[in-house]
Amino acid sequence: MTKTSLNSDVTVLQSLIAVRLDVSIWSARKKLTALDFGEISLPPEKLASLGSKKICDPDTLKVFSALKSRAVALLSRVGIRFLGGWAVPESRLQEVIDGLKAIEQEFGQAKDDFLAHYDEAVRRWIADNPGWEEVISRSVVGVSTVRSRIEFGWQVFQVVPPKKSMGTQCQDKLVAEVSSLGGTLFQEVAKAANETWLKSYAGKTEVGQKALSPLTTLRRKLAGLSFVEPKVFPIVELIDTAIAQLPAKGQIGGRSFVMLQGLVCLLRDADALATHGQMMIEGQTSDDILQGLLSVNPDDEEVLDQANERDCEEPCSGDIQYLEMSPAPQLDSYGLW
Repeated sequence: MTKTSLNSDVTVLQSLIAVRLDVSIWSARKKLTALDFGEISLPPEKLASLGSKKICDPDTLKVFSALKSRAVALLSRVGIRFLGGWAVPESRLQEVIDGLKAIEQEFGQAKDDFLAHYDEAVRRWIADNPGWEEVISRSVVGVSTVRSRIEFGWQVFQVVPPKKSMGTQCQDKLVAEVSSLGGTLFQEVAKAANETWLKSYAGKTEVGQKALSPLTTLRRKLAGLSFVEPKVFPIVELIDTAIAQLPAKGQIGGRSFVMLQGLVCLLRDADALATHGQMMIEGQTSDDILQGLLSVNPDDEEVLDQANERDCEEPCSGDIQYLEMSPAPQLDSYGLW
């Protein structure tokens, strides 16, 4: 996003809600002490420090990390990283809250189940580690302590600019944060698209309809946050145009798959997204760009076969190549041919 005036950035902030996760998970660890090693000679603290000991099976706590990861994924699907949390479009806030409430409920149930069996889990852990019973038992904490260290919550708030009386430096800091939202959005989309490529597209000659689901998720994220950067909405239009040209059911292969590969590779490159967004603002159409992915002569089946068979497991980068095309503009190959 190009740096603009403070008033312009205020308009952006009015459409954004900040969400911060407050999740704490007990580590089930205590610091090792010299007492735990009896008469064994240990190096001085300035030379080496002791690690930690597990006083409960870490596997019993994995459910909490999994639920936290689900909350992070939910916020990342809808919002973008901002001021230590996420900036979520106001239009999708209720969706986020409903999702967080559902995860919070599961977290609370998992916490109740864990605490109900905590003493038993500790006894079982001690029994599974013969010879270290005293070391573990000496560090066991009560269930009330564990309860206070396992929490799931979140905060929702609106960000407003500081008063002019607080100085321009404070205002400039916020302007810089807001001005970077567009770049952050493209970077997050590129990271997610790269994961999608490696999972669903690399080395394939066709995909099923389910492979479109990550693209529609990215499309919703971009559409919801299109107001943070003028170059975003053209990318939404590009995705819509591409999906509209794909078969509504069955496998996606041949020329349609080549176009889809090109679209995913474009989404994997944050700089290319900004460039093509600007190109569309300046007049290039989404059909022009998509035509660039299909600008192979219909009689040149060998070239098309090579495009289908080319594996692109590494990020599409390096020397830029172009295809001849008429009358549509040229487009980067992104390593597909």
